[in-house]
Amino acid sequence: MSLDTIITNSLLKPAHPRLRPHGTALVLMGGGARTAYQAGVLKSITAMLVRQRSGAAQGAFPFQTMVGTSAGALNVTYLASQADLGLQALPQLANFWQTLRSEQVYRLEAPAWVRSSRLVAGWALSRQVRRHRALLDNTPLVNTLHNAIDLIRLEHNLASGVLDSVAVTASSYTTGVHWTFCQTGPGHPVQPWGRPDRRADLQPVTIEHLMASSAIPFLFRAVPLWVNGHKEYFGDGSMRQSSPLSPAIHLGANKILAIGVGQPQRASLVRQTEEEPTAGTIAGHAMASVFNDTLQTDVEQAQRVSSTLKSLPPSLLSALPYKPVEVLAIQPSQSMDALALDHVGALPSSTRDMLVGLGALSTGRGSVGSAAALASYLLFEPSFVQALIGMGEFDANARRDELLAFFQPTPGS
Repeated sequence: MSLDTIITNSLLKPAHPRLRPHGTALVLMGGGARTAYQAGVLKSITAMLVRQRSGAAQGAFPFQTMVGTSAGALNVTYLASQADLGLQALPQLANFWQTLRSEQVYRLEAPAWVRSSRLVAGWALSRQVRRHRALLDNTPLVNTLHNAIDLIRLEHNLASGVLDSVAVTASSYTTGVHWTFCQTGPGHPVQPWGRPDRRADLQPVTIEHLMASSAIPFLFRAVPLWVNGHKEYFGDGSMRQSSPLSPAIHLGANKILAIGVGQPQRASLVRQTEEEPTAGTIAGHAMASVFNDTLQTDVEQAQRVSSTLKSLPPSLLSALPYKPVEVLAIQPSQSMDALALDHVGALPSSTRDMLVGLGALSTGRGSVGSAAALASYLLFEPSFVQALIGMGEFDANARRDELLAFFQPTPGS
């Protein structure tokens, strides 16, 4: 986040009667199964606002701009398709997650005896890669998203003014550029923008965009999308994501609630040893690098810029064409790796057997960095999902006062 983003966005934003002058954005980061945590945070926020609000305002959907990355993009798009329900759309996301199973997201064809040796496991996995061009076949996710997300309803919510904009991000394997794909309501003033390593385009969000945004490298195959009149292949939007808040500001938000699933506590879980790392330890570290959460850095930069603007004399600030941005970020307070270790047995047997056979999954307490870090992205199972939702509710309740203050109407709005 930079002053350039705030200034450019403000200068290019013409007045429009339908676009709210004080827009609130929801930004959801990626992290595979870990993003069930976001559903818990939003469920808790619903309960807070229902208790606080009264009358017609009680049911209003609290966000006008929705921005998501990877599995966070799936969450954002699901919510956008339910936004006409008002505030009650938020707990619907938790209901969706509680019905989810790993078999609805991916499958791995492997007999139980692959755990007998790494050679056998490697042979079985090579067949899977040749067949699906990835370690896992995520075609079940296509049907799951088609059944869960009503894109026509999402378009109606934008056209009717329930929402102003929806955006999802993905990373191009073809060019290395990080793309944001934006769908807006009629007359929205935003224009495509570009920076050296990130671009934005206006096009309707489709299931293909969601599959691209959530295509975890190596695990899920790349997805083709059309940009600038030609086809490029895309993978997970968490890769090369340097400014996760930028799309929300470009789309007109001056208040942003960002929910990440990063884990600063991860280093404390990995056993300190001079032994050579296992395949699982390397895989877990690689996954953590892909989902290296840049949210906190971006939040701090945005807060510094906004603090500088607020320190200006009121007469000068009122004359400037840009305004401060209020950002509230929520991240897990507990270790997701440790939580995943308690539920690693819930992995589908074929996935668990394959990872054990490869030496990439060890469930001993000393191997927490191996077993849990990798499993936490793949555990789309009720026990782990429910634990994540509970953690999200707990963390949101712990910051109740901040959240209620954030959702207070802005003076003059």
